[in-house]
Amino acid sequence: MSHTDVQARQQLLDALGEATDDLAEALTSVGAAYEQLDDQQADRLEEQLFRPVQRAYGAAKRTHAAFARRHGLPDREFKMPSPGAPSTGVRGFIENAVAAVARADTKLVALQDSLMPIEVGDPELRAGLTEVRQLIDGLSQDARAFVRTFGR
Repeated sequence: MSHTDVQARQQLLDALGEATDDLAEALTSVGAAYEQLDDQQADRLEEQLFRPVQRAYGAAKRTHAAFARRHGLPDREFKMPSPGAPSTGVRGFIENAVAAVARADTKLVALQDSLMPIEVGDPELRAGLTEVRQLIDGLSQDARAFVRTFGR
């Protein structure tokens, strides 16, 4: 394998890692919002936002680890960031989560549009990227709907 192939794969892995970090931020933000809600609202939040983000984060981590393993690249440990001060409030945490998911999606789209996953010849990576994007698709609308009915 040429040095250029290794560099391309590492670049791809790094970009996926950055998107995964964004999903971790979204997950901690939704988790912080959850902690401030009553049981009924928390259950709605968990169903509509937390689970999809959690599944996307898990899929991104698995895709990252599997790609690194297949190509002999170093995997990394993902850490959950701090969600911020509780005074951010439920709406603020949800807005932060939506922004983080949007950043992750933008990075994943750029990665897919770059054709790098095709050039390195890794169908499992392409499938993983598609899965993550499908899991977060529509999350912004779901978050807006939650916020619109929040407290009712």
